[in-house]
Amino acid sequence: MLKILKYSFYDLMRSRWSYVYFLFYLLLGIVLLFLNNDLSKAVITLMNVIIILVPLIGTIFGVMYYYNSREFTELLLAQPVKRSSIFLGQYFGVATSLSMSLVIGLGMPFVFYGIFNSNAIWDFSLLLVTGAFLTFIFTALAFVIALSNENKIKGFGYAILLWLFMAVIYDGIFLMSLLYFEDYPLDKFSLIATMLNPVDLSRVLILLKLDISALLGYTGAVFQKFFGTSFGLILSFVMLIIWVVVPTFFIWRIAKRKDF
Repeated sequence: MLKILKYSFYDLMRSRWSYVYFLFYLLLGIVLLFLNNDLSKAVITLMNVIIILVPLIGTIFGVMYYYNSREFTELLLAQPVKRSSIFLGQYFGVATSLSMSLVIGLGMPFVFYGIFNSNAIWDFSLLLVTGAFLTFIFTALAFVIALSNENKIKGFGYAILLWLFMAVIYDGIFLMSLLYFEDYPLDKFSLIATMLNPVDLSRVLILLKLDISALLGYTGAVFQKFFGTSFGLILSFVMLIIWVVVPTFFIWRIAKRKDF
């Protein structure tokens, strides 16, 4: 699996799309720092971009890489190599290369600007960590979708629907539920619903770290009471890890049973 991971990683690092992805975040960081003298404001703006864009890029890249490398994958399947090792290696290679493009692309301008001498270093670090988690999560979900659908059009369609549901539709359903059942105690429901969506969970973690949870109103006070504690923070990262592990398990299971 490590050899396949290394091949997939180097293959993507040589791809022009990886350079485009890297340059996009590099230019985004430079522009934000040029327009904002306050590092905290730049981090808030980056949060709004990363929470939406990183899952989309991870989903599209994951599906695209699986379908484009189909011939090479069939060649590997003819060799004495475990199927699960092939697809897990490809997944980790794609997710790692995308995460590195994100971290290095955003990290370079902020490091040169002096982020290590600023109080915003922990906020920025949390932003990069959650961005990396979202990359691994949605790349894994993309591989699960691609492995489950031989048709490229269906695979891309389901991947876009997945991103749209997690990033947009889920929030709408969540807010409508809060409004419809406003007469009932919704503290536990709000916490559980937030943890069931990695996009919302990442957003809440960053908002609480930036001390702007007051913008969320009563719900923000509930989140601050739970996620603001050490237990809440640890549980949040455990949930993000679970969001990585569960799709990875499904990649292993589908690849092992799939008839190619």
